[in-house]
Amino acid sequence: MAVQVDFVKSIPYFSGLGLAELDSIGKLIFERTAERGEMILLEGEPAEELYFVASGVVKVFKTSAQGKEQILNIVRPGESFNDVPIFDGDPNPASAQAMGTVLLYRIGKSDLEAILRDHPQVALNVNKVLAGRARHLVSLVEDLSFKHVTGRVAKILLEHAGDGTGSRPRLTQQDMAAMAGTAREMVGRSLKDLEEGGAIRLDRHRLVITDRGALREMAEASY
Repeated sequence: MAVQVDFVKSIPYFSGLGLAELDSIGKLIFERTAERGEMILLEGEPAEELYFVASGVVKVFKTSAQGKEQILNIVRPGESFNDVPIFDGDPNPASAQAMGTVLLYRIGKSDLEAILRDHPQVALNVNKVLAGRARHLVSLVEDLSFKHVTGRVAKILLEHAGDGTGSRPRLTQQDMAAMAGTAREMVGRSLKDLEEGGAIRLDRHRLVITDRGALREMAEASY
């Protein structure tokens, strides 16, 4: 099933295009659904399609030889994933998995290449998207290198904590550990530290941010 023009218009790749252009591009983008836990992409496999998230949330991650997981990105509606291998021709650099029921739209590599040839504006938009992706990864390296685990957890909460509805995923402590590059036990200790500092309140299976300013200060602190 092809995608509607309104969604194509919302994708950063296709910003600034006219309705006729969006309609022609929409005919090349097709729907796919995935259930919670379903693998969408596997690291090391050939890259054939670029994906856009229409609803739900997808995690992009790498796995070490020992089975340790590092989450690189949480992809929300309107955002894309698997961009890099589509353009450089190498295999998928990471895996992607649905964190709940997900509606995706996909476009084949050859179709995307044709769009880039026919629509120079899309090429400019792609540059901005990839630059943003590079900035995100630089920020991730900075956090893993220079911030204490508690600071990393505080930043994750600021960016991703929600009520479990909409586009914000319900993160487990294991998810946060995979994002912060640490063990689940360290996340538990960090949450207790943040609670003792008055930044959050832990209420059984709910986490409530009680002082966003204090949480931000902890997130910005370095070693």
